[in-house]
Amino acid sequence: MSDPRSYSSLPGISSLLDAISAPAILMDRDYRICAANRAYREHFSGNEALLGRHCYEVSHGYQVPCDQAGETCPLQGCLRTGQRQRILHIHNTCQGKEHVDVELSPVRNDDGQIEFFVEIMAPVRTPDTPGSRPMLGFSQAYTEMLAMLGRAAPSDISVLLLGESGTGKELAARHIHQHSARANKPFVTVECSGLTESLFESELFGHEKGAFTGATQRKPGLVEAARGGTLFLDEVGDIPLAMQVKLLRLIETGSYRLVGSVTPQQADFRLVCATHRQLTQMVEAGTFRQDLYYRISPFPILLPSLAERRADIVPLARRLLQQLSQDRPRVLSAASCDWLEQQQFPGNIRELRNRLERATILCDDREIEPRHLTLPNSLRTTAQASHNIQPVNLTTGIDQAMPLDQLEARYLLAIAHQFGGDNARLAKQLGISERTLYRKLANARSNPQDSPDAATADKPSSAEH
Repeated sequence: MSDPRSYSSLPGISSLLDAISAPAILMDRDYRICAANRAYREHFSGNEALLGRHCYEVSHGYQVPCDQAGETCPLQGCLRTGQRQRILHIHNTCQGKEHVDVELSPVRNDDGQIEFFVEIMAPVRTPDTPGSRPMLGFSQAYTEMLAMLGRAAPSDISVLLLGESGTGKELAARHIHQHSARANKPFVTVECSGLTESLFESELFGHEKGAFTGATQRKPGLVEAARGGTLFLDEVGDIPLAMQVKLLRLIETGSYRLVGSVTPQQADFRLVCATHRQLTQMVEAGTFRQDLYYRISPFPILLPSLAERRADIVPLARRLLQQLSQDRPRVLSAASCDWLEQQQFPGNIRELRNRLERATILCDDREIEPRHLTLPNSLRTTAQASHNIQPVNLTTGIDQAMPLDQLEARYLLAIAHQFGGDNARLAKQLGISERTLYRKLANARSNPQDSPDAATADKPSSAEH
């Protein structure tokens, strides 16, 4: 065990650590801090004494090492493997709790034995664009997701973001971009939902003047707009099947052609895709190309729902409320915090934000109470119904296999009737945009053979026998 009094014999270590711009410390095998650079003192300790204190006490406020407190300890990992360790931890800092990317490297003596460790810490900042949903959380599910984003960001690997609607996939994509070597270049979003084949190709690749009716001038596409930066394909599962092969070619060759042009253009972007759909099931059903799936998913990351990170609901609500009530500041009462933690939010962060925005309008005082957050009974009934679509019997009148597009059309027409024309609510429940729903319904209604009654229309009735 190292003698704490010997730390005074290492006066030059702090100066050496100061050569590291990030916060850094030197510690021994007993978790005691032997030296710290200026960046560490400023960010983590303020004016508090550090030498001889345990790292887990300073970083976490624990009385025991991380591994004994239910977390992964990088020091133990170093001792076990003899190799450098990297992990995402939540540390106490002068600004409060923060996610910190910890890198721990062993320092060996002349006999080759590990005697000290150099720990370098990089606080993880997440994007918080005014008016957008904040990316915030300290739950285990959120921390694990953030660690995966941090792993992927520095490389150029294609990332596939998976998760329910409203979990913040675009914010996660921006986080990857802002922590990559392309951070100073454009971040371009392509909304894949609702785009027809021709419109998708024109938006993505651009078009030449005269390429089609209305193309009065040359227009660069979003691939060109993303040059040097990140191209984010939101709801990639909604890309028309016919266009998926062109996207595959773009990814594989790095080249594309403007609509109406024969001259190939070179692309330069980092690809991040997102979807709430089960792409593996779509591959099995033949509605999503298998080769494209493997191209866009070398590094899949699942974004947890609010139900999986309940400890984050109140901190998220408070941050959202700061954004929503800048003109007339509001705070959540203790009762509201308790109430929020008990609620289900099928729409995740987006639904939470909507509730808070409504509450800021209803609240005349400074404190928001549960009554401001609670929906009227009529709206609650509607909301519950929107998340519990009654089953539709699609097999009536079907005595043989039919194309999947016809089956989808039958289902949409039947379920649209059940929702009484409330297409906004139906689109939300189906997880697609209203524009996509209107297009699909229009196609279904233009093909009478897809109608739920069409399957029985040609069959003789029992009275005709």
